[in-house]
Amino acid sequence: MKNSLKIIIGLFAIISMSCNRSSDSEKKENYAQKNYNKQEATITMRDGIKLFVSIYSPKDVSKTYPILLQRTPYSCAPYGKTEFRKHIGPNETMMKEGYIIVYEDVRGRWMSEGTYDNMRPYIPNKKDQSQIDESSDTYDTIDWLVKNVANNNGKVGTWGISYPGFYTSYSTLDAHPALKAASPQAPIGDFFFDDFHHNGAFLLSYFRAIGLFGAPKNMPTDTAWYKLPEFNTKDQYQFFLEAGPISNLNKYYESKTLDNTSKLNETSVKDFFWQEIINHPNYDENWQKKSLVGHLKNDSSKVATMVVGGWYDAEDLYGTFETYKHFESNRSRPYNTIVVGPWSHGGWAREPGKQSVGNVYFGDSISTFFQKNIETKFFHHFLKEKGDAVSGLPEAYVFDTGAKVWQQYAVWPPKNAVQQTYYLKANQELSPIAPTKNAKPLVFVSDLTKPVPYSEDIKVVFTPRKYMTDDQRFAARRPDVLVYQTPVLERDMILTGDILAKLQVATTGTDADWIVKVIDVFPPDAEENEAMQDHLKMSNYFMLLRSEVMRGKFRNSFSNPQPMVKNQKTEITIHLQDVYHTLKEGHRLQIQIQSTWFPLIDLNPQTFVENIYKANASDFKTQTHSVYQDSEIIFNVMQ
Repeated sequence: MKNSLKIIIGLFAIISMSCNRSSDSEKKENYAQKNYNKQEATITMRDGIKLFVSIYSPKDVSKTYPILLQRTPYSCAPYGKTEFRKHIGPNETMMKEGYIIVYEDVRGRWMSEGTYDNMRPYIPNKKDQSQIDESSDTYDTIDWLVKNVANNNGKVGTWGISYPGFYTSYSTLDAHPALKAASPQAPIGDFFFDDFHHNGAFLLSYFRAIGLFGAPKNMPTDTAWYKLPEFNTKDQYQFFLEAGPISNLNKYYESKTLDNTSKLNETSVKDFFWQEIINHPNYDENWQKKSLVGHLKNDSSKVATMVVGGWYDAEDLYGTFETYKHFESNRSRPYNTIVVGPWSHGGWAREPGKQSVGNVYFGDSISTFFQKNIETKFFHHFLKEKGDAVSGLPEAYVFDTGAKVWQQYAVWPPKNAVQQTYYLKANQELSPIAPTKNAKPLVFVSDLTKPVPYSEDIKVVFTPRKYMTDDQRFAARRPDVLVYQTPVLERDMILTGDILAKLQVATTGTDADWIVKVIDVFPPDAEENEAMQDHLKMSNYFMLLRSEVMRGKFRNSFSNPQPMVKNQKTEITIHLQDVYHTLKEGHRLQIQIQSTWFPLIDLNPQTFVENIYKANASDFKTQTHSVYQDSEIIFNVMQ
């Protein structure tokens, strides 16, 4: 198998395979191969296109089993009837309990025929057999499976992490009657707010990942046909800084040469996903029609759903909460729950033993607890038991990342929370007391030749994750980062639900990025942990809790950007995703404000341009920004 495929399988192991870490004894013995039979098949869709599936069925045929289906763009590998995955299904407990596990290469990927469409739009009220989407492909797949796979009990569940999570959400639209349970886990919801964009800002740190999705293929293949760009450096910050405007990066995706294999002809092609990004800088019809979350609230699906995510998911935090919220707003849905734990992207699908994200340790065997007591219980109830609304699970199973304990709630966010507003005042003060009417703003210079790093690590990452809990002291010590914090807390303060920032700002330019970071400042005597990087200490650690960016030109509309007016006070509203964190007595609550976050996001020229992907070097200018003291940060705090 080609090197690029090995890289992808390694990086996306938790996405495409969702496997747990195995013990030494299990590594020697492949449980799936010993206890399951494997078959491979192609299923004909309503328009004649054939999709490839790998089917793992228990060797014990004395009883019937539910079917668990994962649809993926990341490959059903390993291919071949005698080649087995070491772990199958959502978790090890379920693998040993017995399910029929099916993996499917989605249309246009790997061994499936057809044309791939990145985030294929949903088509409601289809008129004929030629109108297909992921919903119809899922329906046709399930229909074939329940009719052709022996020993199935007629009930089907779907699950998947990240992009497979998107396909899982999709499966609930116009669902097959046999589909009884779906668990979208870290699902993509909308590509203008997930993964590659945040509120109009391009996640430059995901630049290499674009290569996964934008190279077309001309026939089914079990070999990687795409290539990822190589930077030839270990310093990502310096690479992108020296590269200059994004238009200088076109050469990495402008044309590609497909691998010359026995199944693929050598062909010069353009990366269609990169072209899509640079040609659609705004939230136009292209992105709007690909958004899935809005459709979830309108469907009449009766499928039970359990949305799963991690508080420190750098890829699809938006998708997790928006998927749950839109499912929840659908009154016809009989069962919908959410589970959020102290994980980065997909971390619940593997068990490291000691659960840490970056430098912060949260406890032991947290993933195992989820797999055995939550995930397994959900699927068992709806696929092997009565499947009524009384599942024994709460509406919300959430991990308090400060107190480091699980909590259960009947609704999310919890009802017993009240809003508290804090103001960004002078002398680095974060205060619940409003400033005086004519309080002067704090001012800083945003120099694009020296942007604020998102992490002090020197590395090249495929997709960033660790920064979500990183120590922010390095940023707080820069003159282009404003810092505000409370006095030492005299009692615990529990933040829950979403966070809203209403910044009152001005700039000498006509555009700017506005970045808000919410931080837990640890006391001087905080205990150390084994996860800590050698050059850091937990003493006075500035733990990032939540962060988000808003590109100024999108302040009124993501579809119709407008320049900011020079030196005019302007409101910038930023919605930060949900949080559940106890700031303990003796800690401080801190806010940092900045205008560069590099190279997590691309550099804003700080002068208005119609298309940032086609901006010239002369468009990028240093500007002076002002943040007024009546800016508000609104929290939901547990009573």
